[in-house]
Amino acid sequence: MAEEESTSEATTKVQEVAANMQQAAIRRKRISGSKSSKAGPEGVTRRYFEAIDACDLDTAVSLWAAGGRENVRGRVDVLAPEGVREFIGELIGALPDLSMEIVSTTSEEDRCGVHWRMTGTFAGPGSFGGVAPTGNPVVLEGFDLITVRDGLIESNDAFTDSMTFARQIGMMPPQGSAAEQRMMGAFNAKTRLADSLGPGDAQLVAEGVWVVQGQPGRCNVYLIEDDGGVTLFDAGARTMTRAVARAGAKLGGIRRVVLGHGHTDHRGVAPALGVPVLCHADEVQDAEGTGGFRYWPDGLLGLPTPLRQFHRLLHRYAWDAGPVKISDTVVEGDEVAGFRVIDLPGHAPGLIGLWRESDRLALSSDCFYTLDMWGRGSGPRVPAAIYNFDTEQARASIRKLAALEPAAAWPGHAKPVTGDVRAQLERAADAG
Repeated sequence: MAEEESTSEATTKVQEVAANMQQAAIRRKRISGSKSSKAGPEGVTRRYFEAIDACDLDTAVSLWAAGGRENVRGRVDVLAPEGVREFIGELIGALPDLSMEIVSTTSEEDRCGVHWRMTGTFAGPGSFGGVAPTGNPVVLEGFDLITVRDGLIESNDAFTDSMTFARQIGMMPPQGSAAEQRMMGAFNAKTRLADSLGPGDAQLVAEGVWVVQGQPGRCNVYLIEDDGGVTLFDAGARTMTRAVARAGAKLGGIRRVVLGHGHTDHRGVAPALGVPVLCHADEVQDAEGTGGFRYWPDGLLGLPTPLRQFHRLLHRYAWDAGPVKISDTVVEGDEVAGFRVIDLPGHAPGLIGLWRESDRLALSSDCFYTLDMWGRGSGPRVPAAIYNFDTEQARASIRKLAALEPAAAWPGHAKPVTGDVRAQLERAADAG
């Protein structure tokens, strides 16, 4: 009997040891898993939001890798640590009772997406985004996509409802209110006024070729149908941006811009479109630089005094939108949307035109003018010498264009030349 009891006790002890070992293994696994999750994207993300919720600025910043990018769309685009410290510090200073709640998360590899809800009172003492505290309550939701590597945040692409925030703090009128209706009415009236004074709709001038003409200077921007969208030839004045963008959208979207040359009144729309811009190699310097001022007389001396002042204002406030980045260059003989590039230097060192043999159509930029310096219409003429890189070379280019015997030649400004185009251009080139 004693021997049986001894055997039973030994068996019980073995079972206890085995159970303890199993529990220890489970605890080790849990601890290991906990450490892994804390260092993983969701674990780091949760610790980050917990730190913001606790207004613990130092801990929040410590979770960022040096040089990590915090990009809150429409608000900030900064680098850690100092940029992140300044942004989160501003938020905490503006909302002293800040509460940050994680609504839901979803993780994939090294990224964690967070749907969050922030509440608080815009009581200050700090401002937010330059806006002084109003004392208004704030309830805001957003989404952050956080990338974590080696236990630290490398980037945060954040999206939030800025319009709701502006309404809640009193910067914008409440949705559906009478104040909002008045504001929208005033905005729409301004839009209608701008449209009435600006360029009209695009006009079809040849097969697959449309033109938008706008002031000042009756600048022509050509939209050439091209593989389901359009290629722009010349980019006119910046006052034409909305009309050109609207016309391009109706024709399938603007795919690229080819500048006839880089002067201020022919690059104006290009910077706003966000598409590749091309030009002749000899125009890159001006398209990306002064827009022609490098070889024009200082202060446009040579123009009559009132015209000189007028043109200086037009260059600065109406024609030019500033330098544009050139993505590629073209040379004579290149094909562009069914046209062939032709070199027509003189008015500008790398001025080009587009030539279509099938209907003998020339889009010639400022190879010649059909208006005078006051904007009045005229027959074809050599561009004003004050604005030319080389006037004699400009005359030679007009003769080169004439020799192609175009059926129609559309310039960079005003009306086209039709009829006996060759004779008219040759007379223009030979005129004093």
